Amino acid sequence: MKNIKEMNKRNLILNIIVILAIIGFIVYAETNKRAFGLTNLRLVKLCCIYAICALSMNTVNGFTGMFSLGQPGFMAIGAYVTALFTVDKAQKMSIYTIEPLAENGIIANIHAPFFAALIIGGLIAALFAFLIGFPVLRLKGDYLAIASLGFSEIIRILITNLTGITNGPTGITGIPNTYMNLYVIAGILALIVIFMIAMIRSSYGRALLAIREDEVAAQAMGVNLFKHKMIAFVLSGFVAGIGGGLLAAYTQAIDPKMFQFTVAYEILLMVVLGGQGSVTGSVVGAFIVRIAMEKLRFLDGTIDFGFFEYKGIEGMRMVVFSALLMLVIILWRRGIFGNKEFSWNSIFAFFARFKKSPEKEVQN
Repeated sequence: MKNIKEMNKRNLILNIIVILAIIGFIVYAETNKRAFGLTNLRLVKLCCIYAICALSMNTVNGFTGMFSLGQPGFMAIGAYVTALFTVDKAQKMSIYTIEPLAENGIIANIHAPFFAALIIGGLIAALFAFLIGFPVLRLKGDYLAIASLGFSEIIRILITNLTGITNGPTGITGIPNTYMNLYVIAGILALIVIFMIAMIRSSYGRALLAIREDEVAAQAMGVNLFKHKMIAFVLSGFVAGIGGGLLAAYTQAIDPKMFQFTVAYEILLMVVLGGQGSVTGSVVGAFIVRIAMEKLRFLDGTIDFGFFEYKGIEGMRMVVFSALLMLVIILWRRGIFGNKEFSWNSIFAFFARFKKSPEKEVQN
């Protein structure tokens, strides 16, 4: 009992130190942009946004055990709704060239504050997830993945062709980024992480985990499979919509090509790398993937080693990134965290394996 209390106290102190360090890092990055680097700051913001999208996919793929690839469609809905509500009327009238807007039309005049627009975008994405969920969630495995990916492509094609609403393939520009500082983005990510952890520890979260482990056994224990899957799918759509809205404000310009099916594979890579069923794993996986893909860009260019010059090969960064990814997956077959969360006890236990006790050294 004493050891457990000491470990809990130690873990609490370490958690407080880490939280303060993260807050200090965020404050430093925002207040010392030149010293930290504007490129590095933009990269950290992008990592946080993709971590939100990875968490949305993990809600379905990791916690519930389904295989959905519909995230790009929900992100697109959140992004376009946020853009339509935050871009002012004058900007809309100037960019809608394919099919000019009516000056007194709804699209031209709708407007809402950024955070309200973000929530509305998430809710509309959740509504589409609810409607899509009825036919899709009756499928399993690869069939569910193909169907959800198909619906995502349908949404993208609709966005491309509804020129009177979305401005078609040209997209929407001039999206305000007033609130796109690291405080807001990291704060939203933190809220979603806290919510996800609390949800998984609740009775509803345990029901989702039971469905993931064995649907037949979960149903025998009284778990309503379709209801719980639908709630998880809708929640996933809402979080993906929030991520899409943040991405729209971050880039200040969106078009349908940003939400192609390849985005689903990139987010899936983050989830698998971090560990399916792990909240902290999704966040870590998103940061690793985005930072690696950005920092390996130098491999595509010319590198002067002094005694010889390496002529860059276009696409080499993806080759090296894939090789590194294969190495990580070989070492951690279930991802970095598996289906577990970050734990100080696990870290201390890991290092304790390599530490021999004095008694054993004397015996040897």
